[in-house]
Amino acid sequence: MRPLTDEETKIMFEKLAKYIGEGIKDLIDRPDGVYCFRLHKERVYYVAEDIMLKATNVCRENLISLGVCFGKFTKTRKFRLHVTALDYLAPYSKYKVWVKPSAEQTFLYGNHIMKAGLGRITDNTPKYQGVVVYSMADVPLGFGVAAKSTAECRKSDPMTIIAFHQADVGEYLRNEDSLT
Repeated sequence: MRPLTDEETKIMFEKLAKYIGEGIKDLIDRPDGVYCFRLHKERVYYVAEDIMLKATNVCRENLISLGVCFGKFTKTRKFRLHVTALDYLAPYSKYKVWVKPSAEQTFLYGNHIMKAGLGRITDNTPKYQGVVVYSMADVPLGFGVAAKSTAECRKSDPMTIIAFHQADVGEYLRNEDSLT
């Protein structure tokens, strides 16, 4: 467990900024305590500083996880967000997509969102912007990337992909081995 280097921090914050923009400040400067990001076995964890200090007493080989896993660095040093970060992305997300109840299950199986399954989309969502996907009951289901801007969505046909799938809560069941 170690602090992120400047390069790793920059890469991770650029990825987070696609989804929450200036909300990154709110993640770090919280009124309920000091929180930080730590790297352990190529995974980035978001953890309270007091818990992190207690974890220093545990041997690195015996430490499995610490705090909430936000994602991991690939071998090519790219950062990939995990679905475990969804609870922290959803409150601060700038751009949102709501799916119809009939399309929720297909999204939770790992498929992209089609225009036919689109319930609503945040106004002025740019193309290729990170979006958090919600059900029509405002329950966060996952996140992805907008394939079309809001203006393009209005003109597209029902079988057009509106948002590319990146992660969903169904991964807790499908990929439970790789999430820790």
